[in-house]
Amino acid sequence: MYTANSMNSLMEAIGMALPYNGTALAVSDQRKELVRAAARQVMENVKNNLKPRDIITKDAIDDAFALDMAMGGSTNTVLHGLAIAHEAGIKYSEEDINVIAKRTPHLAKIAPSSSYTMEQVHEAGGIPAIMNELIDKGGILHPDRITVTGKTIRENVAGAHTKDPEIIRETDNPYSEEGGLSILYGNVAKDGSVIKVAGVDDDIHKFVGKAICFDSHDDAVAGIDDGSVKKGHVVVIRYEGPKGGPGMPEMLNPTSNIIGRGLGRDVALITDGRFSGATHGICIGHVSPEAASGGEISLIHDGDTITIDLTNRTLNVDLTPEEMVARRGELKPFKPKVRYGYLARYQYLVTSANTGGVMLGADELFGPEED
Repeated sequence: MYTANSMNSLMEAIGMALPYNGTALAVSDQRKELVRAAARQVMENVKNNLKPRDIITKDAIDDAFALDMAMGGSTNTVLHGLAIAHEAGIKYSEEDINVIAKRTPHLAKIAPSSSYTMEQVHEAGGIPAIMNELIDKGGILHPDRITVTGKTIRENVAGAHTKDPEIIRETDNPYSEEGGLSILYGNVAKDGSVIKVAGVDDDIHKFVGKAICFDSHDDAVAGIDDGSVKKGHVVVIRYEGPKGGPGMPEMLNPTSNIIGRGLGRDVALITDGRFSGATHGICIGHVSPEAASGGEISLIHDGDTITIDLTNRTLNVDLTPEEMVARRGELKPFKPKVRYGYLARYQYLVTSANTGGVMLGADELFGPEED
């Protein structure tokens, strides 16, 4: 599921977009009518004084992540969802996301994790059908909260059911009992990391391999293409997070090239960067804290043993705490890639991905405002 669809689906699930916004095709008549209807609804909401903060609540964020779990969606939605929660003044963490994952069944598998496209998902009932399934049979969502339509989620999706139970499965026949995204923690990712488990082969529950490290996206692509990356490797791409990138660029080329060389089952990848919704394989992103902030991913050396345990949701390197302290003492200070203008200020103020890659505010910089 590509990022645009993921973001559209996220906003529909939150209640900030009209029904079918997540799956209606970009050039379809339905999309054109959605644009017109959205404009009309904006004016209606102004008249009724219905504001975004009336709609975006913790329950709404919970439901957005539940939809993402049910669809095995893009890891980008974790970043966007956390940032939206922050902007709305809602305390939300990646630990909350794992709670949602454990209770939400995986109902739709979308390309590249399967041969089904977003167009087929739309024809099978779209986001409303998935959400209605989670409401009617799963009891997963909070159906009585208000949305941008002025109606509740329950009212928005009433009567929407799957027209193809293979494309959008029912809760009694899921792809898996748990959602398609997972947050992994460990001594490589103390503040969390994200993997799309829906894009990993079902029989892979654990991967143990030797690190091969790259300090940029381009170096990683070169190393994969020239054959330096081999079966049994865990590719480590760092200094590509919000601060290091700067801006947290996609690692789509490295993941695609690993698949293209036939190594999708035999090579894993971890990064403090992010992925496209088109990524599949044993690919872990958003490693936090990021390398540019001194995160433990910066301490990994070539040849270190890394263990990815999807069952226990852990990501660890085989180093003792003492070894990690010693390596930190040898670590060279991070040198920003941009040293002037707005982007330099962004690098200074931005946080790691586990907070949504948001910028520090006055409270974080100067302390809470006094009464």
